[in-house]
Amino acid sequence: MSSPGIAAVLSLIVPGVGQIYNGYFLRGIFWLIITPGFWIGTGGMLGWVCHLISAYTAYQKAEEKLEEDRISG
Repeated sequence: MSSPGIAAVLSLIVPGVGQIYNGYFLRGIFWLIITPGFWIGTGGMLGWVCHLISAYTAYQKAEEKLEEDRISG
């Protein structure tokens, strides 16, 4: 079972790791590639935005998994 808080913190440390923790490997790889690209490509201007979006989506996906687990019993 995934914890939304752990998923968010993992993605704050390394973008994409929270998604991988949730079991969404392709989504995690996407963030692992895109976020550094934005950090480097924009000189840090947009990298932090991708970093935060990665953490937020990891949190949301963990919440969705918890809700599905509650419904399915």
